[in-house]
Amino acid sequence: MTPRASANRGLFLTLEGVDGAGKSTHLEWLCEHIGKRGHRVVQTREPGGTPLGEQLREILLQHSMHLETETLLMFASRMEHIRSVIEPALARGDWVLSDRFTDATYAYQGGGRELGADRIAPLESWVQQGLQPDRTWLFDLPLEVAKARRGQARQADRFEQENDAFFQRTRFAYLERAQREPSRFKIIDAARSVKEIRAELEADLATLEHQYG
Repeated sequence: MTPRASANRGLFLTLEGVDGAGKSTHLEWLCEHIGKRGHRVVQTREPGGTPLGEQLREILLQHSMHLETETLLMFASRMEHIRSVIEPALARGDWVLSDRFTDATYAYQGGGRELGADRIAPLESWVQQGLQPDRTWLFDLPLEVAKARRGQARQADRFEQENDAFFQRTRFAYLERAQREPSRFKIIDAARSVKEIRAELEADLATLEHQYG
């Protein structure tokens, strides 16, 4: 969990899942809904979230590179994101809603690309200094459904073009993370209707408000 220095500190919420899981469908709605509940919300994403991070995002999504370079650039973007956006917002009492965070690195680079968690953990410790999301919603669904959805999307980036085995490893790594940290993760059955998913998200937001006051 995020270290909470005071009761006025905001909440850090993240959305995760393989490409095609549908999490982006709910991002704007979540921001609006959190705002209607009386909270200031900062919407952001990874890689990206800052001017430098967005430049790194373009490089990461479009240019081939060594796996180690890819992982280090992810954390370079994340360091800038944390220092410039996430931590200042949380300190102000804002809620931060991020489309992906470090769980994506464990899933995509660690699992999908088979780097392994042991190579990622020291970078996480150094860059985040204990910072973790208060809630991570993991949008999970059968890979064949996610693949069909990806096929209907815009021009695919180099991650979205990966093969089925890559996404199987990525999904497994996500589910393994969720199993290790059940109090932080909430697995969302993303094969259901938008209405059903949003009802579950709304109920969980109420739980978080009650938990953190």
